[in-house]
Amino acid sequence: MSIKKAVITAAARGSRLYPVSDTVQKAMLPIVDRDGITKPVIQVIAEEALSGGVEEVCIVCAPGDEPRYLDAFRSLAKNLSAKENKRDWSEIQVRKIKDLMDRLHFRVQEETLGYGHAVLCAQDYVKDDSFLLLLGDHLYVSDVAEMGCAKQLISVAEQEGGSVSAVNETPEYLIGKYGTLSGKLLPHKEGVYQVETILEKPSLSQAELLLQMPGLKLGYYLCIFGMHVLDGGIIKLLQEGFDARKSTQEELMLTPCLQKLAEQGSYLALDMKGRRYDLSSGYGLFQAQLALGLAGTEKNEMLNKLVHLLAEDQRK
Repeated sequence: MSIKKAVITAAARGSRLYPVSDTVQKAMLPIVDRDGITKPVIQVIAEEALSGGVEEVCIVCAPGDEPRYLDAFRSLAKNLSAKENKRDWSEIQVRKIKDLMDRLHFRVQEETLGYGHAVLCAQDYVKDDSFLLLLGDHLYVSDVAEMGCAKQLISVAEQEGGSVSAVNETPEYLIGKYGTLSGKLLPHKEGVYQVETILEKPSLSQAELLLQMPGLKLGYYLCIFGMHVLDGGIIKLLQEGFDARKSTQEELMLTPCLQKLAEQGSYLALDMKGRRYDLSSGYGLFQAQLALGLAGTEKNEMLNKLVHLLAEDQRK
């Protein structure tokens, strides 16, 4: 099993980031990456996927967004070439942008019919292949030097086969924001679980009844990290779900299809050594920027600025 394709879902307009998302795609918001370079969010996410070993990336976008992404990347490369062409870092960034554009594919989600539907929109790109799935409004910061979150997940998926979701131990007051699962820890496989049950944004009472996991700290659960490796079978399950939802008009969600994978016994979870940051949440972009800065080449400068900011606040 070899993972060479990635899908990034980025069709949602980002109402929680209004009013900036009304004029700028949230995936094109600028952020300073670990290498100290300011990039669009979508570039950071795509580079995370490529660093894991995938060779091509499909962005599921809203109608009209494909030319906007391409124009933005062309403009970035052109401006870097014109203004900074004598600097090594700019030449490297131009090559990275052009390489990324050569690897990009786009699929359009014409209607916002749910997260599962967004994934389904990439079916003719995915075909029967296994693929890495990421969210277009999440940034991922690994706790493992020289091994990003995508690489950790892909490594387990290629060793074990089948579908694998990244999870994080999450305090109970946050589980209403995430898919939450339970399962059995695999022997001789650190942090790898055979998934038995997964529920989308469960209530605390549901979690206490169905999702408690032995070995976790009291009041903690395994919640979806926002990153998956899924085999081609998920597309069939999503299509079946989409056909069934036509009579109910409900949104097509990914989680019920993951539960079907669990019932088939072909679904694992990896307790990720890293953290995820939801850019659409309150101060999410700010938290992600801090995390990237503290994990990057300019950590000391970031710490210095934080100390000065806190000291100034204390003097008020």
